[in-house]
Amino acid sequence: MSATHIVHNVVDALTGYNLYRTDPVLSAALIAAGGADYAAACDRFGARVGSEEVIQWGFLADQSPPRLHTHDRQGRRRDEVAFHPAWDGLMGLSIAEGLHALPWEPGAGQGAQAGRAALFYLMAQNELGHCCPISMTFSVVPVLRRWPEVGRPWLARISRRYDGRVVAPDQKSGVTFGMAMTEKQGGSDVAANRTVAVSAGDTPEGACYRITGHKFFCSAPNSDAFCVLAQVGEAGRSGGLTCFLVPRFLPDGTKNNLFFQRIKDKLGNRSNASSEVEYADALGWRLGPEGRGVATIIEMVNHTRLDCTIGAAALMRAALVQALHHARHRSAFGRRLCDQPLMQNVLADLSMESEAATLLMLRLAGAFDRAGQGGAAGAQEDAFRRIATPIAKYWLCKRVVPQVAEALECLGGGGFVEESVMPRLYRESPLYSIWEGSGNVICLDVLRAMARSPESLAALRAEIGGVAGESAALDAFAAQTFGRLQALTAAGDTPDGRDRLAFEARWLVERLALCQQGSLLLRHAPGEVAGCWIAARIGGAGGRLFGSLTGEVPAARLLERAFAG
Repeated sequence: MSATHIVHNVVDALTGYNLYRTDPVLSAALIAAGGADYAAACDRFGARVGSEEVIQWGFLADQSPPRLHTHDRQGRRRDEVAFHPAWDGLMGLSIAEGLHALPWEPGAGQGAQAGRAALFYLMAQNELGHCCPISMTFSVVPVLRRWPEVGRPWLARISRRYDGRVVAPDQKSGVTFGMAMTEKQGGSDVAANRTVAVSAGDTPEGACYRITGHKFFCSAPNSDAFCVLAQVGEAGRSGGLTCFLVPRFLPDGTKNNLFFQRIKDKLGNRSNASSEVEYADALGWRLGPEGRGVATIIEMVNHTRLDCTIGAAALMRAALVQALHHARHRSAFGRRLCDQPLMQNVLADLSMESEAATLLMLRLAGAFDRAGQGGAAGAQEDAFRRIATPIAKYWLCKRVVPQVAEALECLGGGGFVEESVMPRLYRESPLYSIWEGSGNVICLDVLRAMARSPESLAALRAEIGGVAGESAALDAFAAQTFGRLQALTAAGDTPDGRDRLAFEARWLVERLALCQQGSLLLRHAPGEVAGCWIAARIGGAGGRLFGSLTGEVPAARLLERAFAG
């Protein structure tokens, strides 16, 4: 070998590690959220997800995008998507672990939502595209349970066996679900939807409708059934926006009139087949009353927003781990990168951000657990999650983009090359601010929650106030935030007042998120870590970019907690 090609001072790919054991923040947060019963499952799953085989599945699924087959060789409609076998491997692994249904299964243990969130968080660090159908299936279940006439037979078909074949559901060992809500003329404004549903009468499966229209984004097109929004409209009446379950195959085994037009060529999330679909007198069964489509799917949206929060935190974690691994094994100017003072500042800052994100997403998942337990405590948690879900979704999905970008820079030019995982993480990172409501929509939902459910704001305020007196900086920051909110809402009964409140919604939601994260760190992180975060994010001891911490920074403690491997 030529001397010019001797390889030294390069960093091998990070494989063969346990994502759970190397993450002490996650294990502590899981216990704090009430999911201790799932620690052993996370330990086992963390080893599997960190194996070289499963990591390679993630690369292969991303590098081999799905292909849509609209017709067979004889010209008959197929409307099927072909995936790389790596996709099937990822789907099978996630479904076998119950990521699509664990909290809804009979005998689910205490803290099942928190346990499932931790498992989803581990898998999402590997490959997030396949997590879309997993999340859709998980989120549809509460809607099907609420409307059992339509949902009962479908719920019985959900299992821990992945079956990716496009065949009638009674021939499959397990089913998955997708959704189709967005239309090209409306986007987030689903009230502008033009897809029409006309009553076809009652059937043994429920109230049946014929649906005609075009959906601009259909998630998980190989799913067995889809939640679809359509306007009920026929001669002489208009029933309003309504939710339907539209199966791929009809009860008699024939194919429904769903025609997939194309797969989107997306910036990221390339393993996942986001598509456009036409309904031409497709049959769908009504979920909930006519005209109550948004109210019917709200529980579904709450759960998909929870998963966006988990996915964003997972991306932050995945990028951080890659940066830490590189810095511990790469030297420059006579020292390892992780021993260089300025790099320590960057890594410590990224570590703090990831820790705060992990605590926030698991606190939210724990609220989903406790909201259904009844009594005053359950009602308090239900009120809390109503406002905390959009707050967490907004903030973490905004913070993930700069976090991934900074972590990528830690790897230098190698981080910009596709052979590293960093470009995939970077392309993925903007998506979660768009899915399930873009930033503006989410912030307006926070204001809507405050107006319609004042108890939700009270629950959030009580949560933050539970650490009053432990940090003067956080106390002052929270008082200023709630004071401004009170002043804006007091003027909100006029058009000008409502516009002013909406104009400042992002400012308010950002500060509420910071208050929440600060309170969680005070409860669950070492004192010097919580103090450093509050000083940097609230007290002005940090700059506007990562790596600009000042004052006493417990860098060694932060890096030790960030990756115990």
